[in-house]
Formats: sequence, structure tokens, C-alpha cells
Amino acid sequence: MRIRKTKTKSGATAIQVVDSRYGKTLICKHIGSAVTPEDIARLGEKARAWMLTASRQQSFFSQGVSFDPLFSRYRYLGVRYTLLYDVISLVLHTLGFSTLSDQLLLDLVLMRVVAPGSKRESVQKLAEWFGISYHLTRVYKHLARIVAKKTDVEARLMAFATDHLHADFSFVLYDVTTLYFEAFTPEELKQCGLSKDNKSQQPQIIVGLLVTSEGFPLAYDVFAGNTFEGHTMIPIVTGLVAGYHLKNLTVVADAAMLSQKNIEALVTAGISYIVGARLGYLTDIQVHDIAQTLGEVDGASIKRIIGGKTLICDFSKKRYTKNKSDTEKQLKKAREIIEGKRLGTRHRFLTQKQTQVTLNQSLINRTKLLWGIKGYITNIEAPHELIIARYHDLWHVEQSFRMAKSDLLTRPIYHFKQEAIKAHLLICIMALSVGKYMELTINRSLQYILTHLKQYPDARVEHIATKEQSTWRMEIPEETKQLLTKLGYTY
Repeated sequence: MRIRKTKTKSGATAIQVVDSRYGKTLICKHIGSAVTPEDIARLGEKARAWMLTASRQQSFFSQGVSFDPLFSRYRYLGVRYTLLYDVISLVLHTLGFSTLSDQLLLDLVLMRVVAPGSKRESVQKLAEWFGISYHLTRVYKHLARIVAKKTDVEARLMAFATDHLHADFSFVLYDVTTLYFEAFTPEELKQCGLSKDNKSQQPQIIVGLLVTSEGFPLAYDVFAGNTFEGHTMIPIVTGLVAGYHLKNLTVVADAAMLSQKNIEALVTAGISYIVGARLGYLTDIQVHDIAQTLGEVDGASIKRIIGGKTLICDFSKKRYTKNKSDTEKQLKKAREIIEGKRLGTRHRFLTQKQTQVTLNQSLINRTKLLWGIKGYITNIEAPHELIIARYHDLWHVEQSFRMAKSDLLTRPIYHFKQEAIKAHLLICIMALSVGKYMELTINRSLQYILTHLKQYPDARVEHIATKEQSTWRMEIPEETKQLLTKLGYTY
């Protein structure tokens, strides 16, 4: 038996209990007719009660067994990860993204966090995991409109960092990475260049990212794959300062960003800087002075004014060990070339006069003097320890890139059109902000948090008699409840 709803001539809804016999539908009981949803629901409950009484179903178990055979009355339909969806949606709301009024964008960001993949895979999993349906064609067409929201997204990131993370922007971190394509034909943004993924034969784009000292993303931009890294920083940093009227900002970046032109641009914009120094440009006298003053003392640091710029140098035993090991490996290769055990004549530590190839002993001696020494160029007056500590914070932006590449699978990129590529990056940056916020809040990795949330799906069932569908949530342990509470989710 089952409940049937049918329209009457008067426009009301009739509620009937029917049964199928010999290929025909027979009316077992006419419960009544109603117009309002409330009355229709009341008649439905009445029909269910009559049906259970009239069916007189007997239990398969003996009368002495108290266990209720639940699945003799319900059919299992699968699961929905409703808790996972609700929690990530709450985080998106907390970050201010719900005010973008673009549910499709939010759902694509959510899928990039919980199950990163192609847009086709995202659409499939949205339907399978959450019961949310989008036509793939609509998704691809929507990518062109997503690009225009970049400024709004960055504004919300800045507002959240200010209001919730208490960022004062006295120090911000900048770095770049490369993202390669699953293609081999260069065009527009897709160009071959110096790859950080060892994919020099495949076109790539360069992404410049500005984050807080904890690694929370603030601003970014996309550049053609053959762009020099040092040319990417100034547009992003100066754009941030001008757009939000920031004062007393200091940008921290690695040595690849160091150039006289960049430094002049930062000074003109009133921006302070801490940038990794290229010690290879120092004279032999300066190298000897720095090495002798530091004296291979772990943690020792000095300050020198060179070329009108402040240079801070420090010595690290751990760095010394690594530099020594790297140099010895290079020297081994150089000697193998001289002995004819390895092909080629070009090597950093080799010098060639006519046909004779010999070790460049002066360069080797200079390199050994710099073992364990790191330099930092800055224009701020601060203790050496603070300058060095702020530069070492760059691992936070490196960690953000690792999350984007590993956890969020930002690359390889499968899009071809420029607008789709930029839309993909916008989705990934939004997903990165979700992941970083969750990690900062819970103090555990993103994968740890997602693994916990995925352990508690809702079961979807259908009542065999009434065909009514419902979801059942399993009991949530106290540890997970505490995790949810930290994210602001009330269970």
C-alpha cells in the first residue's frame, strides 16, 4: 500500500491509500480532500496511521525479541554529507563571501575544498554528495562572470583579516609560484618559463600572492608564464596600499624580488621592505669581513651599510651543514668532468682556458666563506632578531602555496580561455582562505578537519509503505563537537 495525492475537479487535493493488484491500482481508503498545505499534511498523517493499522504486518522475529527490524520498513538510498556542507558553508559566510550573492561560485569553492577536481567532477559530486544539481554548461558559462568578482573577494579578505585576525599589516609576506597546464601549446597567459614544478616543457602561469604573517591570503594576481618573478611584486603590493590606504606597511620577500627598480618603486610608494640579499654580489673584501665578524657562531648577526642599503647577515650551523653538503656534491661533479667521467665542460666551479678545464679555486674559497651565512636587505630600523624572524616567516606563504597545490589541487589547469583560467584561480584563492582560516582556528591541518567531518554523513532512507524520504544523522562524538564549536557551528 501507498499514499496517493490526486487533484479533484474543485482544485483540492485528495489523499487516498491505494494498492497495486494484478496490474491495477485499487483505492483502499479515501482519507479526504484539502486545499491548504497544513490540511494536506494532516490528512497525510491520518493516511499513514490508517495504513499501518490496516496492514497488520507481523514481525519476522518472535514476540520475545524486543528489537525493531527497522529496515523491514525503510529502504536505504545512500548518504548525504550534510554536516560537511553546512560547516564549510558557515565558514564561507564567516569570511563574508555569502554577501557576493553567487551560490554557484560558493558551491564551486566548497567543492575545491572538500573534493578538488575538474568542474565536471565538482558538478557530479555536488549532486551525489549534497543533492545539488547544476548543468555543466551553466557552470562553464558562469566562469566568465566570476572573474569580475576578484576585487570584491579581495575586499572581503582584507576586511576579515582586519576584523577577525586582527591584522595590522605592519608585515605582509609575498611570494610567487608557477602552475602548469595539461597542454603543450602556448597562448595568451599560457607561456613556457622557469617552472617551480619541473614542467619546463609545458605552458604555465605565474601567480603572485600576498598573505598575512600567518599565511592568510590578502591579494593575488596572475601573470604570463614567461614573466620575470621580480616584475610581479610591485603591482600587487602598491595596489594593496593604494586601494586600502595602508600606512607603515613592510613587505617581506625572497631574493628573487630584489632589484634596484623594485626597491625604488617601494620607497616611492612609502612601503618598507625586508628582502633576501644576493651575497654573490659582494666584493671579496666584504665577504671576508662578514665571515670573520660572524666567526661561525650559531645565531650571530651583524649589520653593514653597503651601497647605501642596510644589509643584515646571520650565521646558522644548520644552514652551514646544508651549504657544505651542497657544495661538496657540486665539487664532486666538477672533478668528474675534469677526469672525463662526466660529459660537458660547463660547471659553476670550473674555469676553461683554451682547451684546459680546471677548478675555479678562488670561487670555491669564496663559497666556503659564505657557508651558513644568510643576508637580508631592509630599510627599517629594527633589531637584527626581528628582521631575521620576519624574513623566516616566509615559510607561511610557502605553506599556503603547498596547500593550494597539494590539498586544493590547483594544478594542473585544464582550462584554455583566459577568463576561465582567471576564474579557476579566483576559486582556488577563495578555497585557500577557507582552508587557512580552518587551520588557524582549529590548529590542525585541513585534511585532519575534513577527515573528521566526512566521517559523519546523513543516511537517506525511504519508508517502504509511504514512500516518504528522510535523513538520519549519526551520533557526533564530543571531540568533533568541540571542533565544530570552534568554527562557530552549533550542533
